[in-house]
Amino acid sequence: MFTIVLHVLFVTLCLQLQQGVSGPQCLEHPPNLNGTSGAGSVIKVGGLKAYVTGPSHSKLAIILASDIYDKVASTAGFHVVVPDFFYGEPYNPNNTQRNFTGWLKDHGTDKGFEDTKRLIAALKNKGVSKIGAAGFCWGGKVVAELSKGYYTKAAVLLHPYNVTLDDIKAVKTPIAILVAQFDNLTPPELTKQFKEALSTNKVSISQLRMVKCSLSA
Repeated sequence: MFTIVLHVLFVTLCLQLQQGVSGPQCLEHPPNLNGTSGAGSVIKVGGLKAYVTGPSHSKLAIILASDIYDKVASTAGFHVVVPDFFYGEPYNPNNTQRNFTGWLKDHGTDKGFEDTKRLIAALKNKGVSKIGAAGFCWGGKVVAELSKGYYTKAAVLLHPYNVTLDDIKAVKTPIAILVAQFDNLTPPELTKQFKEALSTNKVSISQLRMVKCSLSA
């Protein structure tokens, strides 16, 4: 399961950011965001509105904790859940009445972590036996927190926001971290520390990969 999740998510890394991107790769092949795209539906899971796709009867689920700009992802064979952690209010840099600091107070990663725990409980009540999670940028911190417990079977962090060395040292589940070659959120020195921590961690599977592109938040 871990290998499949990693493969599916690796190819979507550079599509997540639309603001402050210094590498042209990150704006190539943008997703279609019209209201009719996507084969899934929006329902409530664990009290949280979420986009879901894939077979609803599947025993395997993936939770996608998105970047603050939103992107819906799907995969074959898994029940995919993309929670609306921002309750209909993704960060809008063009909204001069709502700066990032003010927005983040209402949409912090700690709240996202608590929301995800309820969502996981709801999925397990439906019969899902194995859950993986992927976190992009803001969502990377949420998934890092999940990885400190045994909430998921595997995790992937991509261009993670506010993830510390102590977070990585505390990881208990198989994890992969994907960063850009030049990434202001996960700079080379921190990436090196992450890699060293993963190499000494007792997690059965762990890895860190670098993508040749430049990202900034």
